[in-house]
Amino acid sequence: MKDKDLAKFFFPELEAGGFSRVDSTVQFYERVNALVNSESVLLDFGAGRGRFHFDDAVQYRGKLRDFRGKVREVIGADVDPIVTTNPSLDRALVLEPCNPIPLPTQSVDLIISDFTFEHIQDPAFIANELDRVLVPGGWICVRTPNRYGYVALANQVVPEFLRSRVLRLVQPDKNEKDTFKTFYRLNTYGALRRYFKPSQYDHFIYSWDAEPAYHANSKVLYRLFLMLHSLTPRPLKTLLLIFLQKKTSDHA
Repeated sequence: MKDKDLAKFFFPELEAGGFSRVDSTVQFYERVNALVNSESVLLDFGAGRGRFHFDDAVQYRGKLRDFRGKVREVIGADVDPIVTTNPSLDRALVLEPCNPIPLPTQSVDLIISDFTFEHIQDPAFIANELDRVLVPGGWICVRTPNRYGYVALANQVVPEFLRSRVLRLVQPDKNEKDTFKTFYRLNTYGALRRYFKPSQYDHFIYSWDAEPAYHANSKVLYRLFLMLHSLTPRPLKTLLLIFLQKKTSDHA
């Protein structure tokens, strides 16, 4: 059974608009859209090549992800120079490892980081840089795997030399060039409190289980993962949807 047909078998509402009731992209980006306005400067941290704009066949999700025309400027930043080809940006920045983000202090109203935090090797440096460029009252919006969810736990257990082979088996539709080394150093409630201190940020974080992604196009595996999702307590859900608001001096 093909991946799309398999998803529709368990989530028939996909026929009405192309997304399921547990779609984490819709869940995340609808909330981000509610936080921006026409004067916002938005930084997409880890913007990459903008693959979702090419690969996502669901028009509604594509519109949610595209902030051009909704805000004053969309800036994309990534260590990979391929960010300069990202069609969803007004401006692209190529980051040098261990160097500051080339933006003025307090110049950004909202930061999006979508499936990037799991790849951060030096969370203290990145957190300080994100805090530096963000205005007081601004938002950091992050979608990332939960370090204690089964997907991240499996990724940490599987040896490095086997990881790409296992990934091809359980997620055959994923492009290998969109697979990067993971560290999971900024992927827990505790780490977020450590690096974005509650004295400086209000934390609005919740966990989420979307459609199973690692099922090898097997109906049996898909059903087993859905059962696991229904039984998993919130601290062990696969994803964290993170919304942090930087406090103003008065608030602090």
